[in-house]
Amino acid sequence: MKASHDLPQTPPELSFPSRLPNVGTTIFTVMSALAMQKGAVNLGQGFPDFDCDKRIVDAVADAMREGHNQYPPMTGAAPLRQAIARKIDAIYGRAYDPDREITVTAGATQALLTVALCCVHPGDEVIVIEPTYDSYLPAIEMAGGTPVFVPLEAPDYTLPFDKIAAAITPKTRLLMINTPHNPTGRVWRAGDMQKLAEIVRGTNVLILSDEVYEHMVYDDAPHESVSRYPELAQRSFVVSSFSKTFHVTGWKIGYVAAPTALTAEFRKVHQFNVFTVNTPMQIGLAHYLDDPQPYLELPAFYQKKRDFFRAGLANTRFSLLPCDGTYFQCVDYSKISDLPEAEFSKWLTTEIGVAAIPVSAFYHESHESGVVRFCFAKKEETLALALERLARL
Repeated sequence: MKASHDLPQTPPELSFPSRLPNVGTTIFTVMSALAMQKGAVNLGQGFPDFDCDKRIVDAVADAMREGHNQYPPMTGAAPLRQAIARKIDAIYGRAYDPDREITVTAGATQALLTVALCCVHPGDEVIVIEPTYDSYLPAIEMAGGTPVFVPLEAPDYTLPFDKIAAAITPKTRLLMINTPHNPTGRVWRAGDMQKLAEIVRGTNVLILSDEVYEHMVYDDAPHESVSRYPELAQRSFVVSSFSKTFHVTGWKIGYVAAPTALTAEFRKVHQFNVFTVNTPMQIGLAHYLDDPQPYLELPAFYQKKRDFFRAGLANTRFSLLPCDGTYFQCVDYSKISDLPEAEFSKWLTTEIGVAAIPVSAFYHESHESGVVRFCFAKKEETLALALERLARL
């Protein structure tokens, strides 16, 4: 028999400092799980419940059958980069070099992280306009940067350019903007872009312009990409996503357009955190982009859903906030409840059978406005069922 000191000992529990100590399970995961558990209509997480165009699926399948199944270039398949450059030039009037200034990414989220990692150094400051998409802050933290917050306030969420200007210091490396804006549905106008140009003129501040909802701007308004403005474009990483535009959120295909010097730094990081993106989808998308109608018709497609949903919400006790873009509708529920936003969202899911997302979840600390966000990227029958349930309030 072995002596007790020869027996295997229970190893001590391993521990190490977390790189993201303040990050837990996202509100999107929590609310989607609760919606499934309660059989609620899920208007929380931002994804369609309808299928994409069969032609784009066929284009990807054809690419597979044609043998496009090995690594593409690190920068992205040439036909897709060329198609992206043509699209940007046609819509916004800026000619990006597809070889040196366009990079295909594994969705917009990877693009956002890679931008932060390529240009933010420890001690640099990054201006973040809140409420904000939840991947921005972890990206800044992993790069060693310090977020500087400029909040928008309900119900108008007006851009506070005086506060944005005041937030810029000699340490500011990057300013993150998002238009159309998730979660508020606010859209930057030409005058806003001109004010932004005035603010950053004469500084070394770079801009990350998150434009994944670029084709969801309503009431005949144009999308004001920073690409339209040479003074801004020369210092900007422009991020967009086919996942949102073509109803294929599970494909995770996006891209970054940026001047040559910025793209060179972006690609240094990109090649090591993802290297490249799956080939057949890139080739399929390149062919699908030959026809501009799917994205040119998208504003009318989603405006019809927005108007249907808003008309139904007008018959409830919610107060509608403006929705100029995206596929999200924010509402004020103060006439219904005085619960905090997260608790109201859970109550709405459990008791009424409709899932929403609290807008407070898009701020870095508690910021209660009595506002929740619905996603209307759903079939009409899905929206009708949600409206029927919400009418009980």
